[in-house]
Amino acid sequence: MDLSDMRKKYKGDEDCFEESQLVSLDPFKQFGDWFDRATRCPDIGEANAMCIATATPDGRPSARMVLLKEYSDEGFRFFTNYESRKAGELESNPYACLVFYWEPLNRQIRIEGNVERIPYQSSCDYFHSRPKSSQIGAVVSRQSTPVPNRDYLRQKNAELEQKYTDTEVPMPDYWGGYVVKPYLMEFWQGQTNRLHDRIVFTKPKNGEAELEALQHPAEGGWVYQRLSP
Repeated sequence: MDLSDMRKKYKGDEDCFEESQLVSLDPFKQFGDWFDRATRCPDIGEANAMCIATATPDGRPSARMVLLKEYSDEGFRFFTNYESRKAGELESNPYACLVFYWEPLNRQIRIEGNVERIPYQSSCDYFHSRPKSSQIGAVVSRQSTPVPNRDYLRQKNAELEQKYTDTEVPMPDYWGGYVVKPYLMEFWQGQTNRLHDRIVFTKPKNGEAELEALQHPAEGGWVYQRLSP
């Protein structure tokens, strides 16, 4: 099927994203500004939905949508099954890329970083803040493993609903959170003429003190520059 005619208008040059429009030279604060705008947009159902891409040690990638559950200067937190494919790849190759795409705003944010498990108690606190049905669902699902049919999951779910009717659901040891600690954060805004705006913040490695050509100092040890679309 030829899809070459599928195209839409984005923003015009008068609505471009200039460096002077950065609300902060701290990329976490800039993320917060765009994220807040996305949460206030009535046409965006889940502003915290993000694609997370992982890869095996030999570079075979996989990607899926998950929900961001917390962000701070430390990084970006999400929760999952530690036996899932994504978790297996993160354990053997602890790097990930996150992408937020807010189509009504013609904006996306791309984040690359190192990934670590969060402390057990932090995972436990979040687990027990979830609706009980979600807690039971997390226990039922041995994510990414084959099951015979959906009735198998329904039966397991019903058994646990009965078992934990009047008691707390214990967090399974195969479930918990990760934090993505970024070393790159890119802010993209679409332009109709495809001269899209791309402003990228990077965190130089220890010892890399000198700015490269066209880089500018930012806050917290970050640097930023504009990239060609």
